[in-house]
Amino acid sequence: MTVLPVARAVREHPTGPADDTVTLSYDGRFLRRKRLVGDGGLTFLLDLSKTTSLNAGDALMLADGRLIAVCAAREPLLEVTGPDLPRLAWHIGNRHTPCQIEAGRLLIQRDHVIRDMLQLIGATLREVEEPFTPEGGAYGLGRTHGHDHGASHGGHDHDQSHDHAH
Repeated sequence: MTVLPVARAVREHPTGPADDTVTLSYDGRFLRRKRLVGDGGLTFLLDLSKTTSLNAGDALMLADGRLIAVCAAREPLLEVTGPDLPRLAWHIGNRHTPCQIEAGRLLIQRDHVIRDMLQLIGATLREVEEPFTPEGGAYGLGRTHGHDHGASHGGHDHDQSHDHAH
């Protein structure tokens, strides 16, 4: 039996070269304990004390000091543009949908319910595949959590009965 190297620490945007990289989707960058394989082939165990949202540019520090850089994977997204981008961003935020905010566009994960709502209020939408690095939660405390429109959460329920102003 082979003993895997273990990463128990995250370094935010370290300087210097990494020994390997691991490319993960936005959802895949929210974890606590998992066996991972680096892009260069290094297999290791991530064992953090709590569930953590990893950001592209962070690094996982192995017990022996090696660093594994975290990269954002390309994933299917919706590019949102339109004449009133702040209004569109407000509607996306009002649905607690993770959103990458850029000067001339917004990026969100593909979701047919959000897509339909955005089309109804005049957004221009285009399917793209890019790395996804949405804004963090309020006060820099981590992630926003989008509404579930039918996907399973592994046996636990979320109360989504709260109201939104429309």
